[in-house]
Amino acid sequence: MGIRKQFLKSKPVCKVTFKIPEKEGNGPTMAHVVGEFNDWSTTATPMKRSKNGAFSATVELEKGRSYQFRYLLGQTHWENDPDADDYLPTPFGDSHNSVISL
Repeated sequence: MGIRKQFLKSKPVCKVTFKIPEKEGNGPTMAHVVGEFNDWSTTATPMKRSKNGAFSATVELEKGRSYQFRYLLGQTHWENDPDADDYLPTPFGDSHNSVISL
């Protein structure tokens, strides 16, 4: 997993690239990044699959905020990002969400 942050000087946003490396991405045929920035939609932010099986997606997020998110691999497997800035318990109490702070 991996997160790359690119702060823009011209806008109050940060381009964030979420990545799932090929070893995690080789099983599922699709992946999505799901979080507060897309109202927890499981379809709003699909990740593009590269030839080696890795996935990535880039989104513009407002600076000065934190966002909870998770990866949805396939249709049922949820993963956190080990490179997240923090982790918070989910409202369901059975797991945690990754947190990115900008």
